[in-house]
Amino acid sequence: MAIDITVLILYALSMVGVAVYTKNRSGSVDDFLLAGKRGLNGWLTAFAYGTTYFSAVIFIGYAGQFGRAYGLASVWIGIGNALIGTLIAWLVLAKRTKNMTRRLGAKTMPDFFEKRYGSHGLKIVSSIIIFIFLIPYSASVYNGLSSLFEIVFGIPGWAVMIALALLTAVYLFFGGYFATALSDFIQGIIMIIGVILMVIFFMSNERVNWDISAIADSWFTFGKAGSEGIFGSTVSLISLILLTSLGVWALPQTIHKYYAIRDKKAITQGVVVSTAFALIIGFVAYFTGALSFFFPETQGIPDGAVIPTMFNLAIPAGLTGVIAVLILSASMSTLSSVSLASASVIAVDLYKGSIKKDATDKQVNLVMRALTLVFVLISVVLAILNEKLGIAAIAYMMGVSWGTLAGCFIGPYVLGLLWKRVTKAAVYTSIISSLVITVTLVITLGYINPQNTDLSFGSALKYGMQSSPLIGVICMISSLLLTALVSLFTRAPSESVIENAFNSPLEDEIA
Repeated sequence: MAIDITVLILYALSMVGVAVYTKNRSGSVDDFLLAGKRGLNGWLTAFAYGTTYFSAVIFIGYAGQFGRAYGLASVWIGIGNALIGTLIAWLVLAKRTKNMTRRLGAKTMPDFFEKRYGSHGLKIVSSIIIFIFLIPYSASVYNGLSSLFEIVFGIPGWAVMIALALLTAVYLFFGGYFATALSDFIQGIIMIIGVILMVIFFMSNERVNWDISAIADSWFTFGKAGSEGIFGSTVSLISLILLTSLGVWALPQTIHKYYAIRDKKAITQGVVVSTAFALIIGFVAYFTGALSFFFPETQGIPDGAVIPTMFNLAIPAGLTGVIAVLILSASMSTLSSVSLASASVIAVDLYKGSIKKDATDKQVNLVMRALTLVFVLISVVLAILNEKLGIAAIAYMMGVSWGTLAGCFIGPYVLGLLWKRVTKAAVYTSIISSLVITVTLVITLGYINPQNTDLSFGSALKYGMQSSPLIGVICMISSLLLTALVSLFTRAPSESVIENAFNSPLEDEIA
């Protein structure tokens, strides 16, 4: 245990060292939010993207729950994340995002919407939605990490969450995006080493047969018991693949990485490195979840306790700290990116954009730093409430928040990069319809879920949120279709708006 604690302390000190090293690289808003005007190289951006994508939720929550439920079929989620959520996303979005945001001078997603569609109202609405719906996502990351440390190390969950919040706040407050990207690179290397060690220890455990013949027929869910219908395993699995793979095409914390990439060479590097990273992390995470089949001790326990229990059973003493740092790294990188995305939309888009339009760069920078601390505080308080009071809705809201955000923005953002004809009315339609569809389907699916025998509103809410992957996919499809259809039948954007977004000269445009 002493060795494990030492490893954790060394890791924490290294993150503080990153904050000290980068504190002079965040003097302006551009420095704090985009790591300066030059941007970052492909390796740093790729690791920042990958470590933001994969957090403690994938290891402690999704891998434990769906690996146990679907066996090897859950690995398709990780493969989808690598191919759709990373490779194709980078090929379609990276260059276009970089060029258009430079033309528009946009620093955040709400800023992009305002300048791309000529609507200040869109900036305000999207800022509020982003801030609200990223909070439960952040809280779920804290909860996932606390489960690991509570089970493996016996440390109270609330203490873990507070320590993590303080550590994240320190290097984010002082170093901004450059500190986040540099720490993400370090954390990404730790994650790769950690997942390799983790799968080796799990596979070499006496419970596991190397040919995994006992679960060799679980690569697919089709035709299996409980696979039929909208509440069956097949629809659930396909929904998870699409939600977690397409959702990142429109989440502000992942899209932000394209804003700050340096040039064409960096994008080429980023495509290769981020895809390889996602394939390794995604595949191994769900594969180890599937190995829970061989650990009878994981049967009948909460989903969040599956992977931590396997840690206790299979990881040798003295190396638990190394593997725990894997989960810690995944969590901190995601939390810092989410906090930065949330704080920036309030500081840049609301404070500077509406409340105090004459605010200086120094004032905006200070407000943004303060708001990162506020966001971290709110998230950790909600996470502690979730743990202490058992407010399960917050944990379920992770999937709802991801799906709702992607549903609101995927049509306006992706089609807005590709098609000049997208209109302001179409963007509002996408946002409003996603919110309405989410609320309607959560309640409706909750009531008709065959497992719900209570039929009270609270019970319907609980079971409805369990269908969040399906709801998120429906929202995303609706966003793309409605954005295209409404754009065809509403007034086209003005020539000046189109000129600024697509045709304005840019000296260093990425070819």
